[in-house]
Amino acid sequence: MSSSTEYNLSGKTILITGASSGIGRSTALELARTSPSLKLILTALGDDVAVLVKQLDVSRKADIDAFWQELEKEEGFKDVGVLVNNARFISGVERPPDVPREVIESVYKTNVMGVIHMTQAALAVFRKRLEGGKGDIVMLGSIARRQAYVGGTIYCSSKAAIQAFGESLRKEVVDTRIRIMTVDPGQAPIEFNDIRHRGDREKADAVYAINVFAVGRRENVVVMDTLLYPSH
Repeated sequence: MSSSTEYNLSGKTILITGASSGIGRSTALELARTSPSLKLILTALGDDVAVLVKQLDVSRKADIDAFWQELEKEEGFKDVGVLVNNARFISGVERPPDVPREVIESVYKTNVMGVIHMTQAALAVFRKRLEGGKGDIVMLGSIARRQAYVGGTIYCSSKAAIQAFGESLRKEVVDTRIRIMTVDPGQAPIEFNDIRHRGDREKADAVYAINVFAVGRRENVVVMDTLLYPSH
């Protein structure tokens, strides 16, 4: 990453959900490497920069509310400047009407409701700042919302919902210094292994670099939408 990215990220407090593995973990590591002076709030990680590790189930609004209240007590970490909505849930390839109810609820609670609740909580903080509000929110989408696949009815629709949410929100905060950005990973191995096997695969997708690029732009530049494919 360029020195300008390091400068633009310097001193910022960045909150990443779902950072214990995969894209979230790789994003956190790249951020730490790019700008050692920033602060990270993660679900799990190591010691390269000032790090606050918190457990959080984004599918539970009560947990989200408690999480943000606890941040107010964390000296040095409460001034969140960037939220990366990375946490997601993928399960199975069943087709309607055979999709288990618990799968539908779990996918939507994490992928849709979790993102909305986390975003609302962040906006409540961002809106208190000067010039109508300031801060960055990144939505981790998926190529699945653009190219639906057989067996992906629930997951694909959950990612399409987040895209619409992000587009509407971007227009609603246009008079502020709040940036809303969307990144769609392509057909990376981690995504489809998780879908088919319901497993937790540690292999990270290079999409993390795009997340860092997006939040590292000058504040008058918004990376509205990004589609990223693996080269092979």
